[in-house]
Amino acid sequence: MSGFVETGRSVVRRALERLGRGWSKMQERRPLSYDLLESDDAYLVVFDAPGVRGEDLNVTFLDHTVEVELDRFRDFYDGYEMLFPGRGVSLSGSADLPRDANVTPQGANATLARNGTLRVEIPKKDDGRDVEVVEEDDEAERDGEAPADDS
Repeated sequence: MSGFVETGRSVVRRALERLGRGWSKMQERRPLSYDLLESDDAYLVVFDAPGVRGEDLNVTFLDHTVEVELDRFRDFYDGYEMLFPGRGVSLSGSADLPRDANVTPQGANATLARNGTLRVEIPKKDDGRDVEVVEEDDEAERDGEAPADDS
């Protein structure tokens, strides 16, 4: 009887894994969610980018579009095994910007927050700075402070 129970568990685990991998692939095909905001002198695009590090993130500009590609990794937990790998690991998205946005790397800022949001600020006019992704530290985020700008 225990062989029958183990076979049943094995079948369920394989089914969950297949279902999870299918869900993960479906998530990877959907674009990242984002908000587009505007101030007097800039646009701000806020992407959902949970579980990613700055070095695994690529922000590019193409024809008044901000494009984001990210790769994230699943953490391993001692004593646990993966049953349902449902989170996509290679995600991407894009946001179309209004015509008055200065869609070039010069003047744009990208900030990756610990809460899993990527903020890309694009000026309406050129201020001549290079794009660099900055990761916020936990303390600055809790205090509501912006990270120090080294440029």
